[in-house]
Order: sequence, then structure tokens, then C-alpha cells
Amino acid sequence: MKSWEKLPQFMQVEEVRPYYEILQRHKGSLLLKRFFDIIMAGALLIVLSPVFLILAFFIKADSKGPVMYRQTRVTTYGREFRIFKFRSMVQNADKKGSQVTTKCDGRITRIGRILRKYRLDELPQLLNILNGDMSFVGTRPEVVKYVRHYTSEMRATLLLPAGVTSMTSIEYKDEEKLLESVEDADDIYIHQILPEKMKYNLKALEKFNFLEDLKTMFRTVLAVLK
Repeated sequence: MKSWEKLPQFMQVEEVRPYYEILQRHKGSLLLKRFFDIIMAGALLIVLSPVFLILAFFIKADSKGPVMYRQTRVTTYGREFRIFKFRSMVQNADKKGSQVTTKCDGRITRIGRILRKYRLDELPQLLNILNGDMSFVGTRPEVVKYVRHYTSEMRATLLLPAGVTSMTSIEYKDEEKLLESVEDADDIYIHQILPEKMKYNLKALEKFNFLEDLKTMFRTVLAVLK
């Protein structure tokens, strides 16, 4: 972690400091977390390579467009990066509606619904983990548009890399249902859903340690199987 003085100016606020001090007391867990990310992501990429090929085939057969979907997201210290995901929506979907999806979103492809249901669309993020842009556990990376609406306290979530999963992801695994039939999905997400999700994310920072990360990963597997 960077020293307080080297954090971006927008993060050097009193609302962020308590969370920064908590993480400073867990430097060992932070190192273990990164070591685990590298070893596990590398191993899974090798083991799951046949699954990647099979999913790529079905995605191409189901609809026009690339196999991978790349989008700019925000991670540690507000740095922007390009996230990897298996494409689960029609080509150029982000130009045809909101940047959040609803349960009956017509932009989702047939194979995309299966990918999303079992979170298979997230598998390529193993590449982001190896690159250091993401971690297995952490606040889900938001698009720049939504990060601009973060309160001073919410910026504390940018002290750590964005994550593939979190307790927030488990609690809001049916987020698309919450946005079903709303007129302005972006407005509802920014002013109602995002603040509630951030409460879980900030609590996770308060309780941060490597063992909690392992528990969250185990709970995620159970949630997906259910």
C-alpha cells in the first residue's frame, strides 16, 4: 500500500483515513492476499482452459460479436483498467441502453443468460487478477460514470484492488430483479442501490483479513450452486 501522502488527492480525506489505518495494520494479510491471487489465478487459467474454449464456441455460435467483452472500470487509487468478461450481451450493448442490466434486459443473449446465472462470464477476470488490476475478493469494479458519484467515505473502497466477488456480490446477486421495470435504471442504481452496496463494502474493509477473503470465496461458491 502507498503511504498516506502518496495517495491521490481525492482519497486524502478524513473519511478514508480510518479504513487506511485498518489496512495498514494488516500488511501481512495484504501480501498473502496478492500471493494467493497470483498462484490461484495462474492454476485456474491452466485447468479451465478447455472450459474457455467451449464457452467461446457457444458465444460465437449464439450471436454476432467478439467472444470477450472489454469495458473500462476503476480499481486501486482510482486507476482505470479494461476488465475481461465473456460477452453475455449483444454487440455494442453499452451503446443501446443503461450500463446496468435488468432481469428482462433484451440485450442479454441466450447463452449470456446461462453465463450470468452461474457467473461464468466472470471467468476471464482471472487475467485481470494476474495483471494486478483485480483480486479474487474485493469491491466489484464500477464504471467511471458511477465512481464519480462516490461519497468521500466510499472512496475508501479504492484502497484495495477491485474484486471478482465480495459479500456485496452475494447479497446483491439478484440485483437485476431490483432494476426490473424501473424507468431510469441508472438513477435508481446511483441513488438507491449503490449506497446500500457500499455499506457492505465498507464493513468488509473494517473486518479485512485473509481468512475473511477465503470465507467470502467459499460463500460465493455456495451461492452460485444454490
